[in-house]
Amino acid sequence: MKMTKWRTLVLATAAFNLSFLIWFSFAPFTGPIAEEFGLSLTDLGILASAAIWSAPPGRILTGWLSDRFGASSVFAIVLAYVGVFSMASAFATSYEIFFVERLVVASAGITFVVGIQHVAQWFPEEQLGTAEGVYAGIGNAGAAGGALVLPRVFGQWNGPLFDVGWRAAFFYTGVVAILMAIVYYTIGQDAATETQAEATSDSATLSSWVHVATRYGVIALALGYVMSFGLEISMNGWLPTYFREGFGSNLVIASTFAATFSLAAGLLRPIGGYMSDWVVRTETDILPVFTGRYREQWTVLCMGFIVTAMAGLTFAGQTGNVLLTVAVGFLVGTACAFTEGAIFAQVPAMFPDRSGAAAGVVGGIGTFGGIGFPLVYSYAAETGAIHSGYIIVAAIMVPIVLLNAWVARPKIAEFAHVRGIVGSNTADYGGSDG
Repeated sequence: MKMTKWRTLVLATAAFNLSFLIWFSFAPFTGPIAEEFGLSLTDLGILASAAIWSAPPGRILTGWLSDRFGASSVFAIVLAYVGVFSMASAFATSYEIFFVERLVVASAGITFVVGIQHVAQWFPEEQLGTAEGVYAGIGNAGAAGGALVLPRVFGQWNGPLFDVGWRAAFFYTGVVAILMAIVYYTIGQDAATETQAEATSDSATLSSWVHVATRYGVIALALGYVMSFGLEISMNGWLPTYFREGFGSNLVIASTFAATFSLAAGLLRPIGGYMSDWVVRTETDILPVFTGRYREQWTVLCMGFIVTAMAGLTFAGQTGNVLLTVAVGFLVGTACAFTEGAIFAQVPAMFPDRSGAAAGVVGGIGTFGGIGFPLVYSYAAETGAIHSGYIIVAAIMVPIVLLNAWVARPKIAEFAHVRGIVGSNTADYGGSDG
């Protein structure tokens, strides 16, 4: 099959959607898993956090590997071993073995940067925000698909092979991952032209990675991704438990409530990318204090939306009104989606020849939010203030918004892709259109 940019987008999106579903396939089954292994709420918070542990180093490494060896091979390799360990975790007889196997399965989340690099190798700069938004948005919706589909398909499972639903879910999703790995390796093509693929590979050196990783723009956006994507994955892992413990919902209902957040955070992400492209094309100053820095303005505005919505989620939860809480959670997911789309419109535009390295750093550091935030939620729950974790996280985010606002100032933003904390210089290493 001859690949085109649209076929590549479909392939990458489908594979990432499956990866995201597998990544958080444990979330709908936290109740049965906790019952079988005797876990507390704190244990569940650690399990939700542990799902993210491999993402920071894994994304940083695979971003560079995608530049160096091509996305098709890297994506296929990750899907294959994730599938094997997902199947193995279905047979775990002790929590210690289960925990380790799920740590490996959780590395499915590193495929995000592989797909970002792959899509960037096929689309022109003026379509990058929209294309990356579609890829990541529909891909992220895999978490919602898992929350909606897995409990319904496997909740009352009684064979074949298993009489426990969560074990069957882990086994069969692992099988599908292996099949997808074969498809990706067979038909995927690394770039629109062989020349482009070779140029990207040749530029993937250690010194170029260090340069990319230490630019002001990358550092600010990476922290912005902590408060957007890091928040998203923390909520994906925690919300089923939150609705079950905070409002007395059963497994299916709690997962359905949680899925409304995941749907917003995933499916609305293309809007964030499209708006970033739109403000550049129309030269629209939506925050005139950052005149001429169009993408940056949209990103900072979206970050402020996250902080406001997270504070609102605490107040909604304290009312005891579950439908109001679900609605505000949807707004939090929307804010995450817009911010993520905005950030990953900036990243490949800032480093068109090193999109994998830049995406790896931003995407890798961004996942730290998914490690730390669940611990805040579970601590608040254990102290009897299950709704208060969200406003604490909102307060933590304020300095990140201020940092991005500082970098977005025109005199700094103009050189944010070439000046940094190590080896600052004025040479153009990739360019940015604002």
